[in-house]
Amino acid sequence: MGREFIHTFEQWADKYDQSVSGSDPEYREVFKDYEIILDEVAENARGAVLEFGVGTGNLTKKLIKNHWQITGIEPSEKMRRKALAKLPGLRLLDGDFLDFPKPDHQVDTIVSSFAFHHLTDAEKEQAIEIYSRLLSNNGRIVFADTLFGSEIEKKRIHRWAREHRYFHLLKDLQTEYYPLRGTLYRMFRKHHFIPYFKQLNEFAWLIVAEKNS
Repeated sequence: MGREFIHTFEQWADKYDQSVSGSDPEYREVFKDYEIILDEVAENARGAVLEFGVGTGNLTKKLIKNHWQITGIEPSEKMRRKALAKLPGLRLLDGDFLDFPKPDHQVDTIVSSFAFHHLTDAEKEQAIEIYSRLLSNNGRIVFADTLFGSEIEKKRIHRWAREHRYFHLLKDLQTEYYPLRGTLYRMFRKHHFIPYFKQLNEFAWLIVAEKNS
């Protein structure tokens, strides 16, 4: 998962929960309806769940409430400490979207929130291919992530961030790998998933991809 962003994750660890709660005006629209977004992911999960990019454990907490069997993957040591402070006993491993300890049990759902965009498009496709082999028959991928519906939308959002002088957000938009919805759709179909997209706020989308094999 773009290990080049580890430094960013370490910096975010102390302020992440405040940012997602809306206290940071620059990221308020990115995380608008954050709790509802996480609820959508948790409600679409089932069975044995593998979560990538656990961060501070906010999605994980909701998954546990739904009584799913959870294995968490997180590359940032500082984020792992934050998550384990909230959720003692969580099975949380060092790894990323591409390089992670393979579970010794069947995986029914792979989930993530606000993290998949740290992979390049080539890495995203590589990850989807790995997951297609890892998931059980009729397994699913359930992501909440930032993406653009079109190139026109991408340019509009960049312009909006620049006009509001949200320069940290603009840098994220320019240096991280926010995908186009159509690009993701083609990747999922290539690897025998049936994807569904639902826009949840100006930036975030729910992506549910059912394995079709």
